[in-house]
Amino acid sequence: MRSSVSDILPGKVRRSLVKLGRDVSLARKKRNITALMMAERVGVAKTTYLRVEKGDPNVAMATYAMTLFVLGASERLGDVLDPGTDDVGLLLDEERIPQRVRARKA
Repeated sequence: MRSSVSDILPGKVRRSLVKLGRDVSLARKKRNITALMMAERVGVAKTTYLRVEKGDPNVAMATYAMTLFVLGASERLGDVLDPGTDDVGLLLDEERIPQRVRARKA
């Protein structure tokens, strides 16, 4: 029996997806777009789109990306782990800086 990603998904990630789904739903409603219209623009079935609004982790990443594109927020997806704003990455880089720098012997 295969396990699905839902079975191993950490709670914090699950909550983030549910929040994303709620935010997508609110953004769609603010733009006065029906769920059916949104599904057509995203290029998926209405049932699949409604799973996006529920934060279903089994929906393809491309569907989430296209949803953000339709709502005009696709540029944010590319900035999720931008090296300039990746706090963990910046701290790790700082830790790798040597304490001393010595000239190499010839």
